Amino acid sequence: MDNKEKSLASQRIGWFPGHMQKTKREIKEKLSLIDIIYEVIDSRMPISSKIKDIDNLVKDKPKILIMTKYDLCDRKETDKFIKYYENLGYMVVAVDLMNNNNIKKILELSNKVSDNLNEKRKSKGLKPRNLRALIVGIPNVGKSTLINRLVGKKAAGVGNKPGFTKSLTWIRVNKNIDLLDSPGILWPKLENQDEATILAIFSSIKEEILNKESLALDAIKLLTSLYKEKFEDRYKISTNDLKEIEVLESIAKKRGAISKGNNIDYEKASTIILNDIKNNAFKEITLDRLK
Repeated sequence: MDNKEKSLASQRIGWFPGHMQKTKREIKEKLSLIDIIYEVIDSRMPISSKIKDIDNLVKDKPKILIMTKYDLCDRKETDKFIKYYENLGYMVVAVDLMNNNNIKKILELSNKVSDNLNEKRKSKGLKPRNLRALIVGIPNVGKSTLINRLVGKKAAGVGNKPGFTKSLTWIRVNKNIDLLDSPGILWPKLENQDEATILAIFSSIKEEILNKESLALDAIKLLTSLYKEKFEDRYKISTNDLKEIEVLESIAKKRGAISKGNNIDYEKASTIILNDIKNNAFKEITLDRLK
């Protein structure tokens, strides 16, 4: 291993800012008001993007597991996770947010929960009321876009950076459903660093705290092991018998990431790869695998 490889050795990834702890505390405080949970995960990382302590947080409330970005995932792999979660008893809905696919299914399942709720209220002599849903998920899984699709207009701001939503906010979905939007949350210790790396690759961890070059090497390793042809086609290179650092250097030369003195600009080359992933240049990829 040369000096450059040593300097780009895998980093220890962790991120749990104060607002996430605050959000979890506020969710607990408001939980008694909530009838159903919309738990949002990314179809490209169905294990890594699932909040590890979510069941402790929301207890035994009815839950719909909403898998966003289904249009971007490797459906053959992601569908295995859909069956896996359904076998665990989850109501699972895979959604393509760009084309509004399956948004209606979320509302139909919600209305069933609402009907059951109001039947119970009626038996107690109480008037029917709106269903109150809480939407939770890690940063940057498409919660705000999902809310806008559910409402049918722009009700929540959309950003592709983690930390865009800052506070818990009530939003009227329709005449039957009120939704409590929440900021993206992670868990205090990202003990599984393979999963933490996938979170970082898909921009669910704040970029500013990460070593881009180290993360790019991790991305190269994952993509060339799982989707070698896609990767090589994207950069018009062969990765055969090359170390990750050599692949990064090949991409730098192809894309002109060269600094003065004809030296490799590792940061620029790394940014090219990470931006390609962020901007969905790689279609039909799922980086998690069922063991």
